[in-house]
Amino acid sequence: MSLYKTITVSPETKILIWKIDESYEELAQGIELTDHCQNRLDNTKSDIHQRGFLSVRHLLAQVGYVDHDLYYDDKGKPHLHDGKQISITHSFEFSAIIISNHSVGIDIEKQRDKILRIAHKFTPLEEYRTLANSEALIRKLTIVWGAKESIYKAYGSKQVSFLQHINIDDFDFDDKRTRGQVYFNKDRVSYEIFFLEFEGFTCVYAIPQEK
Repeated sequence: MSLYKTITVSPETKILIWKIDESYEELAQGIELTDHCQNRLDNTKSDIHQRGFLSVRHLLAQVGYVDHDLYYDDKGKPHLHDGKQISITHSFEFSAIIISNHSVGIDIEKQRDKILRIAHKFTPLEEYRTLANSEALIRKLTIVWGAKESIYKAYGSKQVSFLQHINIDDFDFDDKRTRGQVYFNKDRVSYEIFFLEFEGFTCVYAIPQEK
């Protein structure tokens, strides 16, 4: 089994990343799902999505949880029965979880030129016109998307718009971090954003900024 990376952000917050190189049958061994999660898995047609789903259960096991410790609210947001906060992501051959005492979010994305075609839907492109080449632009837009997705998960409202309600401060790649804000109704919530890149993928996670 392939635990790829563990990141201890703080005593309260931990990240685990899995590289999915096992078959469905290998990943299914030893995993017992709730009826809700079994139905979700059965209705998932893509093999890579099925394996991503199961790999998350192996990540949970790494920190002492089983599928029955996990539940989803009416917004589809995952929670743990012991009160800890959790966020989940998977993309192609990687999956990850973040567990914390705080409301957190995490996202993994494959760096693809497809993001150039959809960028206008989630961020003002003129902010990135100074980038010298398309590879750098793809990397930067992938981080911005991941940051907004992570904040969206942490904030937990389906009515929040990536383009209209979430802002990400500009950053340099070497910084490995930035900040983001949700402006929604009368709320203004700030987050610390951290990112890492590996094997053509980008992982971004959001943690509420201390006031």
